[in-house]
Amino acid sequence: MSETLKPGLSLTRRIQVDRDRTISFMGDDCRVYATPKLLYDIEYACRDLLVEHIEPGKDSVGTRVELDHIGATLMGMWVDITVTIAEVNGAAVSFSFSARDAIEEVARGKHNRFIVGVEKTAQRLKAKLAKAQAQ
Repeated sequence: MSETLKPGLSLTRRIQVDRDRTISFMGDDCRVYATPKLLYDIEYACRDLLVEHIEPGKDSVGTRVELDHIGATLMGMWVDITVTIAEVNGAAVSFSFSARDAIEEVARGKHNRFIVGVEKTAQRLKAKLAKAQAQ
């Protein structure tokens, strides 16, 4: 594992909440940041922080999420997502995160990722696909 990968490392990413990131089921007046899109943005922020500190040919996959979505962010607003490495245990990495818009905190939680070799993972997935197609 990289010597630079350690607890305390942090990254903040500003996300513009555009139409594609909002819910639609309550009409245009209630278009707010959708929880699945928020989670997507959080996971990618965590992944991007890891990629800066791991070897070429490695990446990561998400394994667990605890997400409290506690505030609504309207379409057109921005959200700052801050992810911080809480623990590194071999290839297992735990993060804490928070998100806030211009007015308030809108989310907080924890996320776990596991560092994997891309080539080895591709081989494992191809083998699983072959088993699934044989059924």
